Amino acid sequence: MTPSTEEFIEMFGDINLTLGMLNKEDIVNKEDIYSHLTSVIQNTDILDDAIVQQLIYYASKDMRDNNMLREIRMLAGEVLVSLAAHDFNSVMYEVQSNFRILELPNEFVVLALAELATSYVSQSIPFMMMTLLTMQTMLRLAEDERMKGTFCIALEKFSKAIYKYVNHWRDFPYPRLDANRLSDKIFMLFRYIMEKWAPSASPMQTLSIIKAHGPTVSLLLHREDFCGYALGQVPWLLSQYKDKEIDFHVTQSLKQILTAAVLYDIGLPRSLRRSIFINLLQQICRAPEPPVKENEMEASSCFLILAHSNPGELMEFFDEQIRSNNEAIRMGILTLLRSAVSAEEPRLRDHIISIERTVKIVMGDLNTKVRNSVLLLIQTMCEKSCIEAREGWPLIDYVFSQSATLNRNLEKPVKTNFHENEKEEESVRETSLEVLKTLDPLVIGMPQVLWPRILTFVVPAEYTEALEPLFSIIRILIMAEEKKKHSAKESTALVISTGAVKLPSPQQLLARLLVISMPASLGELRGAGAIGLLKILPEIIHPKLVDLWKIRLPELLQPLEGKNISTVLWETMLLQLLKESLWKIDDVAWTIQLTRDFKEQMGSYSNTSIEKKFLWKALGTTLASCQDSDFVNSQIKEFLTAPNQLGDQRQGITSILGHCAENHLDIVLKVLKTFQNQEKFFMNRCKSLFSGKKSLTKTDVMVIYGAVALHAPKKQLLSRLNQDIISQVLLLHGQCSQVLGMSVMNKDMDLQMSFTRSITEIGIAVQDAEDQGFQFSYKEMLIGYMLDFIRGEPLDSLASPVRWKALIAIRYLSKLKPQLSLQDHLNILEENTRRLLPLPPLENLKSEGQTDKDKEHIQFLYERSMDALGKLLKTMMWDNVNAEDCQEMFNLLRMWLVSQKEWERERAFQITAKVLTNDIVAPENFKIGSLLGLLAPHSCDTLPTIRQAAASSTIGLFYIKGIRLEVERLQGLQEGLESDDVQVQIKISSKIAKIVSKFIPNEEILMFLEEMLDGLESLNPTCTKACGIWMTTVLKEQGAALEDQLLEILSTIYHHMPVLRQKEESFQFMLEAISQIASFHMETVVDNLLQKPLPFDRDTKTLWKALAEKPASSGKLLQALIDKLETELEDDIARVEAISVACAMYEVISIGTSVTGLYSELFTLLLKLVSCTLGQKMPPWSRRRHVMQQGEQQQIPDPCRLSTATLRCLQAQAMREGLAKESDEGDNLWTLLSSPSTHHIGVCSLARSMAVWQHGVILDIMEQLLSSLTSSSESYRITGTAFFSELMKEPILWKHGNLRDVLILMDQSAWDSNATLRQMAIRGLGNTASGAPHKVKKHKQLMLESIIRGLYHLARTEVVCESLKALKKILNLLTDRDVSFYFKEIVLQTRTFFEDEQDDVRLTAIFLFEDLASLTGRRWKIFFAEEIKKSLISFLLHLWDPNPKIGVACRDVLMVCIPFLGLQELYGVLDHLLDQDLPRVRDFYRQFCVKLAKKSQEILWILHTHSFTFFTSSWEVIRSAAVKLTDAIILNLTSQYVELLDREQLITRLQALRRDPCIRVQRAAEAALQTLLRRCKETSIPL
Repeated sequence: MTPSTEEFIEMFGDINLTLGMLNKEDIVNKEDIYSHLTSVIQNTDILDDAIVQQLIYYASKDMRDNNMLREIRMLAGEVLVSLAAHDFNSVMYEVQSNFRILELPNEFVVLALAELATSYVSQSIPFMMMTLLTMQTMLRLAEDERMKGTFCIALEKFSKAIYKYVNHWRDFPYPRLDANRLSDKIFMLFRYIMEKWAPSASPMQTLSIIKAHGPTVSLLLHREDFCGYALGQVPWLLSQYKDKEIDFHVTQSLKQILTAAVLYDIGLPRSLRRSIFINLLQQICRAPEPPVKENEMEASSCFLILAHSNPGELMEFFDEQIRSNNEAIRMGILTLLRSAVSAEEPRLRDHIISIERTVKIVMGDLNTKVRNSVLLLIQTMCEKSCIEAREGWPLIDYVFSQSATLNRNLEKPVKTNFHENEKEEESVRETSLEVLKTLDPLVIGMPQVLWPRILTFVVPAEYTEALEPLFSIIRILIMAEEKKKHSAKESTALVISTGAVKLPSPQQLLARLLVISMPASLGELRGAGAIGLLKILPEIIHPKLVDLWKIRLPELLQPLEGKNISTVLWETMLLQLLKESLWKIDDVAWTIQLTRDFKEQMGSYSNTSIEKKFLWKALGTTLASCQDSDFVNSQIKEFLTAPNQLGDQRQGITSILGHCAENHLDIVLKVLKTFQNQEKFFMNRCKSLFSGKKSLTKTDVMVIYGAVALHAPKKQLLSRLNQDIISQVLLLHGQCSQVLGMSVMNKDMDLQMSFTRSITEIGIAVQDAEDQGFQFSYKEMLIGYMLDFIRGEPLDSLASPVRWKALIAIRYLSKLKPQLSLQDHLNILEENTRRLLPLPPLENLKSEGQTDKDKEHIQFLYERSMDALGKLLKTMMWDNVNAEDCQEMFNLLRMWLVSQKEWERERAFQITAKVLTNDIVAPENFKIGSLLGLLAPHSCDTLPTIRQAAASSTIGLFYIKGIRLEVERLQGLQEGLESDDVQVQIKISSKIAKIVSKFIPNEEILMFLEEMLDGLESLNPTCTKACGIWMTTVLKEQGAALEDQLLEILSTIYHHMPVLRQKEESFQFMLEAISQIASFHMETVVDNLLQKPLPFDRDTKTLWKALAEKPASSGKLLQALIDKLETELEDDIARVEAISVACAMYEVISIGTSVTGLYSELFTLLLKLVSCTLGQKMPPWSRRRHVMQQGEQQQIPDPCRLSTATLRCLQAQAMREGLAKESDEGDNLWTLLSSPSTHHIGVCSLARSMAVWQHGVILDIMEQLLSSLTSSSESYRITGTAFFSELMKEPILWKHGNLRDVLILMDQSAWDSNATLRQMAIRGLGNTASGAPHKVKKHKQLMLESIIRGLYHLARTEVVCESLKALKKILNLLTDRDVSFYFKEIVLQTRTFFEDEQDDVRLTAIFLFEDLASLTGRRWKIFFAEEIKKSLISFLLHLWDPNPKIGVACRDVLMVCIPFLGLQELYGVLDHLLDQDLPRVRDFYRQFCVKLAKKSQEILWILHTHSFTFFTSSWEVIRSAAVKLTDAIILNLTSQYVELLDREQLITRLQALRRDPCIRVQRAAEAALQTLLRRCKETSIPL
């Protein structure tokens, strides 16, 4: 199964399901089903036979179903035809069974038969006879137009199938059949249709007949007996050329007929041929509307067939038709001829001359379309070698003439449609040039056609545009002939014939080719072709040049290979070639003729072209080489008196005389002087006409003198400079500046420009003379003139080139001796910068221009002026040998480099780039650090021009110092600064910084940083960012070597901090710089920062944080601070320096600096500092001066709180890193820690927050804090003891740590006079029970004595409470025998604290008493029982203690102690205390006393005797409970005991309690009094 079938199954589910869908009456989905079935059948190789049969059935049925939509029936027919690929016979049987004799068949059955015949020709041919016979019986039954069309379609398809069989029967797999029988039937069918249907056919039916006509006639032509009839039907076909909608089908059928005629070699009658010619030409040359493209192509194909069969007759027809003036016909015939030539029809080659003559007929046609067609035909003829030498030259001449047509035809343009005509002529010219470019001069016969007449096109100016292909053709011809010379025995060299054609002279060729060579420097191929042609023409130019040019021309061509060359350099090389060539020829007559030929070409070029400028110089050079002085003299005079012949008279005469002066200085100066004397009358600057001719002015002569000086021989110049040149120039300038004989400041721009140009050229000439001893006496005067010109220019516009030219002049003059002073240089430079840099933006300057040309001119002046200023500054700077003077001159640009106006910055940077780049030789001690800091950040400035210039300048600084950088990489990076993406700019600037930073001289880093910090303060955001990047990059690269400058650098940075704080990003970069310095010199930076007064100001805090933000240096920073703090706390005394370190640590840790590796050291030192600063005050000298605001109170910093804050910050970070946990005191911990009275509590809480699972950390802390237990500082001993007291309860620390020594020290501290220290020591002893129970048993006596002693410290309940808690913990680990010796003392001391004011003491005492019950043993049981009786009243009353925990403890202790008194019956009463709802106090006491009275009146009496003391308790609830208990006791005493009551005292006390502030007490007293009275009455006891 193929993949396509799988896709089909996936789409439809199952083929049987599809068949089932076809069986349904629903026709909605059948269109989709048949479409998909067609695709599946065509893409499936194998189908099941049963499925094929079913599909044939359904497709045939739906195809013939008239109730079906036509689209579905067509699709069903397609499926049926597709199924023939799987079972052709079944399909054919199905179709034939519905195609019966004398029955009009279904339309789609006929179409199916036709498609089968087309798609399966081989299988259909055996069935064709039967099909045709049957169809023959049906035609007369067809009346419906659609049915007739269907039969025509069938005839077309059947004819094509039979035609294929007739011509290719050998390719069929069965024996040959009798094709004549088939063609007989086709003939009968066709004749019936043409006779019966064609005359009255509708347009649609006619189209069907036309489509069938071609295939049918083509088939019938193979039978001689049918040939006549078949050709007789062609006129009917030609007559159907009526409608362009069917013309294509007519032409298509005609093409089929013509093809068959050629195949069967059947000659068409002449009349028919002509009719075909005419009709086909009409199809191609339709004048009213263009032909349909497809029809035109078919018609062209028909003509190609006719050209093969009847070329001569066709050419006669074309010759006849082309003589008409019909544009469409001419273009059509030319196009047909071009197609025929391009097809290389062999029989057409015999008629080449006929084609050439036909072309010549239309050469005079001025129609642009016809001319284009002619050119294209000639091009094709040349390509296919269809040009004969005898008739071919006019065709080539025509092509060249058309290349010059544009100039000729447009000389006198008609105003109407001028632009349209111009475009048409341009298209002709382009076509002719294209023909010439593609012309192969070596095709057969072409050399004879071209040579030597093609040389006639070289010199005339109108053929200038065609020179490029022309040179190529000539070069190919000559080079091909050179090859023949070397390979053939007999030379067949091309020779210049002097026949009827007038060929150019050698001088004309040389003059033309030299001038045309000039544009080669601009990359123009015409120029390169000219110089290349010169290379192969030396023999034709002059035989003496062969050897010279063989050497010189290859050298000349070398710079042109693959690139453009400087125009000036190229011009110089060409002029040098001309000089050497003329010297080699050494023929005065030849040189004179060349001079004349140069003069003749003056009108061939525009005055502004480089060709014209070169022509002037070449003419001057030729005159310079001429040895005939008289001729030279005469020519100079002619040029001076009639300069208009040169075009631009000033430029022309200046160039000619200047170059002529190279060898004829005396003649030129003499003629000039004579000319001045003779022509002074009219040579006025305001008068330029004399005798109707253009004349020279004084300004022109000034310029000539400059050019003469520039080109004069250097040895002769200086001797004649002052008298014959400078004096004359000054004289002429003075004359032009006089009005009525008085000198005035002349604003004539032409005068200023001419004078400036002349002075500039004189300056260059003097400099080139290289005479070190020559003192130019006019130097200061001329510089003054130039400065006056510049001052006279407006500051808001740039309309004239005076500034630019004057700057150039000053530059050259400044180089001459005598040398100017530094101040003169500064004055000149300042004057010029103030006159150029503040100009408005370029766009504003350009807006003053009225036209685009004006704007371009302004931009040109702007660029040249800035360039000139840059070169002037560069010259003056680097010609100076003093580095300080160079810096001084450069500083003139500083204010412009940081200008707020970006156009001023742009200009300053462009000038800077010129000054600092291109092979500068600077003084040896020139400093670049400051300049680098000034320039580098602008590599990220707002304008790409500034960025490029800044980068160039930055790189140039290093070249100045002789440092060679990675040139290619830096150039690539610099190009990237064109991007407007700020991120790209920053990235590139950073890369440049990384490359160059290591080359900055170490001693200049401070200057660099000062500039960078200034930039951070004042530059725009992007440049600021670049500042920061450069600064940090340089410090990263060279920071290690800055130790000697470190304090100065830090001082400089601190100085800038107040300003930089206002700019967030700048401030961050400054912080980054300090961090970078610290990474190399951490200790120095830390010491420097710690000298800042406390409390640290915002900037200092920020600096500490910045240092800590670098992960690489944060650990180093913390270690440095630790070392510093450790040194300051060596004697356990905290000084101000230690507080500074703590404050620094706070800033460092607060930003999240990791403390993992240094936590133990940090913790112990900070804890020690907190301890040592408890209660201290900050010394006055350490405080920062602060300006107090009105009403503000001075805040005096607390050293302990500062230290505690740092420790708190450390713990917070430690918790984040899993080194500590949250304190049980929360934020209150730090308040406790910083207060002297609660410090020990805070330390204990802090100790509990230690992460004991971090064994290594906690053990390090323990080891470092161990010394605190023996410190000379009492405060520090308390801190250490408190801390260890909590650690004593951690078993793991006992296991890994040395806590045995701590235990001994703790025991010693338990006897200390300081109560807090004793408290903490006792706590530590008590906590040992949790951490090391075995140690308790081992040291029980030692520990018990120390703890019991604490019970006697009645002045400090904290010590007592701690002792009670410690005893409770320890006693839990000991037996009655272990405690026996101390038992009584412990019990007695414990009982004393049941009524203590402190809840904690009471509660702990009760707990301890409860625990003592388990340690009585036999020895102390009776004693303990007696103590219980004494304590019972406390337990009962404190059941309702204000502290609920004490109530619960009393209940528990009662439960434990009752058995000692034998009162187990009371358990039931006590159990009520466990209920959720506690019993009422009175009810509980009465129940208790009832039970107790029954068991022991004695104990009840003891309770009574002890209750009086509680009547005065400070707690209301205890007073109330005591009265209620007394009430219950009285109620349950026996009469005997009632009589023993001290009734008077009792009544007195109760009456006093009736006046108690508490209502409850009052009521309880009243009730107790009533109970007493009642009992007394009952027992008859008098009151």
